[in-house]
Amino acid sequence: MNLLCKFLLLLFLVFPLTLKAQSLFDEKELIANLRFLSSDSLKGRQTGTPENAIARNFVVEKFKELKLTPFASGYELPFEFENRNGTKIKGVNVAGLIKGKKDSYIVISAHYDHVGVRSEKIYNGTDDNASGTSALFAIAEYFGKHKPEHNILIVAFDAEEMGLRGASAFVASPPVPVEKIVANLNMDMVARADKGELVACGTFFYPQLKPHLEGLTSEKIKLVFGHDDPEKYKGQDNWTFSSDHGPFHRAKIPFIYFGVEDHKDYHQPTDDFELVNPEVYQACVKLIIQAAGKIDKGLK
Repeated sequence: MNLLCKFLLLLFLVFPLTLKAQSLFDEKELIANLRFLSSDSLKGRQTGTPENAIARNFVVEKFKELKLTPFASGYELPFEFENRNGTKIKGVNVAGLIKGKKDSYIVISAHYDHVGVRSEKIYNGTDDNASGTSALFAIAEYFGKHKPEHNILIVAFDAEEMGLRGASAFVASPPVPVEKIVANLNMDMVARADKGELVACGTFFYPQLKPHLEGLTSEKIKLVFGHDDPEKYKGQDNWTFSSDHGPFHRAKIPFIYFGVEDHKDYHQPTDDFELVNPEVYQACVKLIIQAAGKIDKGLK
């Protein structure tokens, strides 16, 4: 074999490994996790059901694989609340830590529950919010390889669909000093960016975060701002308290909420895995990782 052939063979073997090393996260794993969390077998992951517990155990095992640091009680943070009928329900948040250089914390979150089964139809909640939960693993993978400035607290909330119960319980009794939490980056519905846009909500209230996010793009997905100004956005079009970032905002903790515009499959049994374009979803997650990295480096 001549020298040129040896060089070409070496390039052929090394180049794919170089590309993989440069990737922000395992893109195939992202899609595999999304598929499992939104499968019929989990029956919509409603809080308090055996299937919700299966989803929670899956999250715990992923946190272990990613070597997130648990708290003294472990990864699970249980809480209890009463539903509208006065029935007591137990929920469980899942949290793990990636240690940074500073003594402050950024909470990166997504809820893993959905609405379950209604009229014998399974509401799989692929976009809402298996997409955010799967993205949590990718973000944890990234920060595990790139030591952050702040401590990164990765949290999968339970009972979002029952009134932001998990996030409310967390903010009321966090596993770290609440005064040291400098931001919440929340994800809820981050897969179906059908118009090529991912929304960052929250900069109306926290304009100091906007410079870290302006101009970010990822493979034809553009980050846009909105759904927070009360003069422009009314009712359900105002997302200020629409997901788990709401309790953080009430506690005056700055937030950015990443999400896509509502689509016809929102809270419908048609919110299924087959409707997700993997490349679009992967691009959205890459964009969120860019944003998280910028905010981590930019915040004091």
